[in-house]
Amino acid sequence: MIQLGVNIDHVATVRQARRTYEPDPVWAAAEAQLGGADGITMHLREDRRHIQDHDVQRVKQMCHVKLNLEMAATDEMVAIACRIKPTLSMLVPEGRTEITTEGGLDVLGQKKRLTDVVKKLHDSGMQVSAFIDADLPQIEAACEVGFDTCEIHTGPYAHAFYENGSQDSHPAVQTELAKVVNGGKRIIDLGMRFNAGHALNYVNVHPIAAIDGICELHIGHAIVSRAIFTGLKQAVSEMKSLMLNATNR
Repeated sequence: MIQLGVNIDHVATVRQARRTYEPDPVWAAAEAQLGGADGITMHLREDRRHIQDHDVQRVKQMCHVKLNLEMAATDEMVAIACRIKPTLSMLVPEGRTEITTEGGLDVLGQKKRLTDVVKKLHDSGMQVSAFIDADLPQIEAACEVGFDTCEIHTGPYAHAFYENGSQDSHPAVQTELAKVVNGGKRIIDLGMRFNAGHALNYVNVHPIAAIDGICELHIGHAIVSRAIFTGLKQAVSEMKSLMLNATNR
């Protein structure tokens, strides 16, 4: 059955805008679980623009589903992950000037460094994922490095979907969707777990959720945006229903 990991970063974004104590990401994690989330995703950025160290620790303590910690492959973040021990550590590229993650991890260009990082995380008992573009050489490099999971970056698909009138039959959308499908097949063939995420929302999620062999989607901004009007529990429940309807499994 396809699973949903809910990213709660932007609950913390609202809190940090006022440098106060609310809304609390821990409450968001609880509401997401009640709505049917199979996991909670948090990105602890080096600049701490939203999620803070204490948020990750508190969510880890109360979370009854798996915790996915997104992080840069730095010594500081590796040490934090090894101390907190999330279920999954997902290595992502990170730029101080970017609004959100802008592309996949360059595994091919950092194989030696990433092999060492993945080994340290494995030795601490975690599964390790790479947030990666739907690029076959990068996927093959991820397997060589030792990643357990590849999460395909769906941003190019989502942007094509939006720019072409939300028509999933448009050639540009189909081209980007095919890249995700083909990348997913290669991930599975290499024995890794196939996840996907980035810029998915209530309109464009169906074709991605329907891909054969996909295990999990990580979605945050769209759910938090919907939650402003419906509440987080309802927003998560609606997204999970769309995904399950797409897969019929």
